[in-house]
Amino acid sequence: MAAPRILVLESERLMRDVEMGEDSPTTKKPVGSKLERRFPLTRWEFAAALGVFLVFAIGLFCIYLTMPAADYGKLKLPRSISDLRILKEHLATYASIYPTKFILGYCSTYIFMQTFMIPGTIFMSLLAGALFGIIKGIFLVVFNATAGASSCYFLSKLIGRPIVYWLWPAKLKLFQAEIAKRRDKLLNYMLFLRITPTLPNLFINLASPIVDVPYPVFFLATVVGLVPASYVTVRAGLALGDLNSVKDLYDFKTLSVLFLIGFISILPTILKRKRIYE
Repeated sequence: MAAPRILVLESERLMRDVEMGEDSPTTKKPVGSKLERRFPLTRWEFAAALGVFLVFAIGLFCIYLTMPAADYGKLKLPRSISDLRILKEHLATYASIYPTKFILGYCSTYIFMQTFMIPGTIFMSLLAGALFGIIKGIFLVVFNATAGASSCYFLSKLIGRPIVYWLWPAKLKLFQAEIAKRRDKLLNYMLFLRITPTLPNLFINLASPIVDVPYPVFFLATVVGLVPASYVTVRAGLALGDLNSVKDLYDFKTLSVLFLIGFISILPTILKRKRIYE
């Protein structure tokens, strides 16, 4: 008689689980709830992100309204080196006639793209070299990249945590562990990441506030660390005719130089650890 009694009790427990909606191994979860959890943002977070995007977009549109007349049909974000050559030919005269307004529009577009992770900033960096030369081009690229990265940092601090956990859960855990190990020399480590292509800049911008990288460290590492890569792209922009693909920018020689500079940036950390072990 014990077996039927056990079956009756188990059946009653299962019925209670179904009625109360408890998460038990034997109850099925609604398909809708799984689909809702796939989207990382809540409605309020999504509304905040959309609001920030619209504010930036409206500001950018207002800036373009103040620009002198131009053939806007030819103004589009380049997606290849050939597109960039056409855009450069169209903008060269415009930039020379209206330098201040052109730089305002260029900077606004670059920062907007960097803030909202829109692909194509590499072409904007090449365009800076083609139109402004090395010195002015490097200054513009580093300024815009740092401003855009800073905007992305604070936007991620506001609503980025669920997005980063959703996109890169394993990479974020590894990054968090590396940051925790290098708290005493965090600036050197962040410089290494900025100088070398070890981690994508997009991931660094989004993940840094989540793993508690202080903004002063983030800012300084960005300003200094982006200079070598900016020099490479700006210098390549001076000779667009000799460039066939973006992949040509980072050959073995260029990557070796970047990693050498990055190694120098973390050399103090390595020497300090060696002294501790000795």
